[in-house]
Amino acid sequence: MSSTLTLARPYARAAFALARESGRLQPWSDLLAFAATVASDERVQSLLGNPKLQVADAVGLLLPNGDSDPTFAQFLTVLADNGRLSLLPDVAALYAELLAESQRIVKAKITSATALDAGELAKLKAALMKRFGREVEVETALDPELLGGAVIDAGDIVIDGSLRSKLARLESALSH
Repeated sequence: MSSTLTLARPYARAAFALARESGRLQPWSDLLAFAATVASDERVQSLLGNPKLQVADAVGLLLPNGDSDPTFAQFLTVLADNGRLSLLPDVAALYAELLAESQRIVKAKITSATALDAGELAKLKAALMKRFGREVEVETALDPELLGGAVIDAGDIVIDGSLRSKLARLESALSH
């Protein structure tokens, strides 16, 4: 995974630069998401790996119907010429990170043992906005194994306030 991210990073940066130059950051995000979804399909992966597949056919397969962004098509052609179409899911994910950073948005995933009500979620979001000094987009998930509390994953920062984690720390302290 990390090696594919290393390979995908320059392409994501190039895509972001091209999209920014053309003033089409969000449309490119949508185009990359579409191409990544198509490229992730097992049947498409086997096609993309076929040496008989022409570059133009591969690019046409990864473009949404009716798309007329020649720069994006050219970007896909560069990926195809370099045998890197399989990196599209990673390129799209890295591009999304660059887009969020440029918009000063922090994406946070809050995993809790039970569903959070709207009030609790609003308080957590406000606290995260205060901590990061940015807009926060929140995604929620449930994990009953946490027992209680929550784990907040905001990229490089993970805040583990779960009961499971607290019990593990207490157990470790008592055993030493």
